[in-house]
Amino acid sequence: MSEISGRLLEWYDLNARRMPWRGAADEYGVWISEIMLQQTQVDTVIPYYLRWMQRFPTLADLAAATEQDVLQLWEGLGYYSRARNLLKAARRVVKDYDGKLPSDRRELQTLPGIGPYTAGAIASIAFGLDEATLDGNIRRVMARLFNVEIPARSPEGEKLLWSLVSAHLPSGRAGDYNQALMDLGATICTPATPACRKCPLEAFCQARALGVQLERPVLPVRPVVPHYIVTAAVIQNENNHVLIAQRPPNGLLGGLWEFPGGKLESGESLPEGLKREIVEELAAQIEVGAPFGVYRHAYTHYKVTLHAFLCRLKTGQTPQALEASELRWVSPGALASFPMGKIDRQIAGRLEQVNEHT
Repeated sequence: MSEISGRLLEWYDLNARRMPWRGAADEYGVWISEIMLQQTQVDTVIPYYLRWMQRFPTLADLAAATEQDVLQLWEGLGYYSRARNLLKAARRVVKDYDGKLPSDRRELQTLPGIGPYTAGAIASIAFGLDEATLDGNIRRVMARLFNVEIPARSPEGEKLLWSLVSAHLPSGRAGDYNQALMDLGATICTPATPACRKCPLEAFCQARALGVQLERPVLPVRPVVPHYIVTAAVIQNENNHVLIAQRPPNGLLGGLWEFPGGKLESGESLPEGLKREIVEELAAQIEVGAPFGVYRHAYTHYKVTLHAFLCRLKTGQTPQALEASELRWVSPGALASFPMGKIDRQIAGRLEQVNEHT
């Protein structure tokens, strides 16, 4: 055990964060938590994890679930391909591994949604194997500790950081070592305001010694995030039901339900753009009525401002699922049972409130 890993583990033994998947959790719980923690903070994950384990307490329970059940429980956590991959992986484990998650890192990486980082985390934390891992927190800690001057996410940077984190891996305590680095990055070696004086590794930190800790890791310049104006049609029928469309299974928000619409094109008014989108998506013409709210949301690579409108189909029009997997007419009170993205859930919530007061 190196002096660095020894100091780190001493600190971790006294300061480890308490989380529901640590300690008593089996490999299934570790796997679920690691997938949820991808690009998501611990405080956000905990209530989702607890609800998930109550609904799907075993891998077999997950494998037997429907995609809609899984997506609905995941709603609000974002990056929905993670949920779809969890279901696919659970079914593969039942089929190919007799329902038991494999411990071997290479075998883990053959499962949907499990890459090198997640495989290393599961192998070390759940199975006690001497495997390293490299998440965002660990990448930052290592880049500062060893003053890595090349871009951290470049192929060369990744290779160097993997070698550094592996070089100090303590045999027999890899899981604790990996979690200690995660905790250190999350609580002390933070991106903007690292608490260097409180860090158990301050004496070893090369970036700290040079006063360049805020410049590490070296990251690429972020491109300007595009912003799109989007419209959505809340199409109502004579029974006061609304039309929702299920997005195709692959891609952003795959499998979730939404109010049909799309991006505004240059020179279009909001009603014009919405009418065009409905023709393209549903092969139907609509009458655009009163505005039904403006909604904003930031996705990973772009931002949207969405304008919703109450609408009616023109006489004789029957919508067709040209771009959606399925269409449904649903009462406002039933919308809660359909998994949706953040903006569509806000529209649905407003519809339910309006319906309650009419």
